[in-house]
Amino acid sequence: MSTSLIEKVKKVKSASRELVKFNTDVKDLALKQIAAELDKQRELIKGKNKIDLKNAVEKGMSNALIDRLTMDDKQIDKMIKVLNDVIGLKDPVGEICNMTTMPNGLKVGQMHMPLGVIGIIFESRPNVCIEVAALTIKSANGVILKGGSDAINSNICITQIIKDGLKKAGLPEGAVEIVESTDRESVKELLKLKDYIDVIIPRGGLNLIRFVEENSVIPVIRHDQGICHTYIDEYADMDMAVKVCFNAKVQRPGVCNAMETLLVHEIIAPFVLPKLKAEFDKAGVELRGCDKTCSLLPGIKKATDEDWITEYLDLILSIRVVSSIDEAIDHINTYSSHHSDAIISDNYQRGMQFITEVDSAACYINASTRFTDGNEFGLGAEMGISNQKLHVRGPMGLRELTSAKYIVLGNGQIRK
Repeated sequence: MSTSLIEKVKKVKSASRELVKFNTDVKDLALKQIAAELDKQRELIKGKNKIDLKNAVEKGMSNALIDRLTMDDKQIDKMIKVLNDVIGLKDPVGEICNMTTMPNGLKVGQMHMPLGVIGIIFESRPNVCIEVAALTIKSANGVILKGGSDAINSNICITQIIKDGLKKAGLPEGAVEIVESTDRESVKELLKLKDYIDVIIPRGGLNLIRFVEENSVIPVIRHDQGICHTYIDEYADMDMAVKVCFNAKVQRPGVCNAMETLLVHEIIAPFVLPKLKAEFDKAGVELRGCDKTCSLLPGIKKATDEDWITEYLDLILSIRVVSSIDEAIDHINTYSSHHSDAIISDNYQRGMQFITEVDSAACYINASTRFTDGNEFGLGAEMGISNQKLHVRGPMGLRELTSAKYIVLGNGQIRK
């Protein structure tokens, strides 16, 4: 076990106990200082990011993954906005709820408090450092960051900026630390530190998620892959269907809330699929279809069983024609990663059936799955999007970084 890693995590544990003593104004001041440092250090961030991008190109990474890795002025502006958005959110720490008075006069309620120390293991996206830090600082949690090797230079640079902002606001710098080692062994070591870390959050591909779940002795909140579906019902508005499906696939294909599989009712398929193909062709989307789809769209690739369980993160889309909404729902519940799934339909009953029976963290009626995002949901930012059901499902924001402990107020009561 690496001594330096243990010392780093101990520092985060100690800082987390200090953070809970600070009020909202001080925590918000730290976020303001971090935002100012980001703005001031733009050239430094972009310079470190260029090193990562050069290495990514040499490794032959896809354009979609390089897009996730890129830190330009637009991305830096977005990180600053995330910090300001979180500043504007209500602080959940110390909030008291569900207070009731018992027959013996005891007042029993719950108080929201930080989870403690969070270990987050993520891939590619350097902006995760800011999203995570913004949320953990405001919710008074300590965090240890473990990014992938692809973004190591960017991640270390941004983490130092965060620590500088904490110091200027008078908060403990150790509240945010980063594991600088890029080998898999350092992840294994992190997953064994249950005396110091309260929860592990993995954000990344299926291999990373499985590795963490198989090796962690610490509770895991899984932020899994996004095999997202859109189902075009027989009662769909075709123009809306084309617009929403194009956005869900093309607007940013390399992210977890992009559509990977399109399901189309057989009645509307002959009319809507050619329209969609024309739009997808313009964007360079490769289509793979079931037998019925291939007969309607000659020349496209035939989909295999593997396609239904693949998160492409690229301009590739699998399409299946179904005979009913029940068949569509069954397909989604069988192959989905339970992230985000949508129905396009003008039929109220069909829409309600879909959002009731589809077992996913976010279910949509007549909207793009691309909206599954903490910021888009008014959370300011997100730790990730949980595909599981305990203790949180969907985008994980400030409130989800707390747990409720019972508080009991008495005036001398004893149990008889």
